[in-house]
Amino acid sequence: MASTTPKEARIRRHRRVRAKVRGTTDRPRLSVFRSLNHVYVQVVDDTGSRTLVSASTLDEDIKGSINSQKKTEQAKLVGSLVAKRALSQGIKLVVFDRGGYKYHGRVKALAEAAREAGLKF
Repeated sequence: MASTTPKEARIRRHRRVRAKVRGTTDRPRLSVFRSLNHVYVQVVDDTGSRTLVSASTLDEDIKGSINSQKKTEQAKLVGSLVAKRALSQGIKLVVFDRGGYKYHGRVKALAEAAREAGLKF
């Protein structure tokens, strides 16, 4: 029996999700990556292989206001920021790619904040 690390298991789950989820020009993919301390989000057009919009907890727009907040609250700020940037680019519909993570905690908070800010998925 081969032992797998949590990272390998997440990558395997992510591959399974990505087999079904594709970002198109009309409906790009909202991809989430969460590290131990930060959350990163990209809106990706897979047909053109390019990132249209991105946001993270390291962005200058929100970096100063997140120091005293919990990680879930930080994820909400990132979700609303990426939604605002996507809407300014004319992107309203996206496909959500949870990146192999459970739809729970920071990933769920980010997705709900993006929905509240106007993105549809």
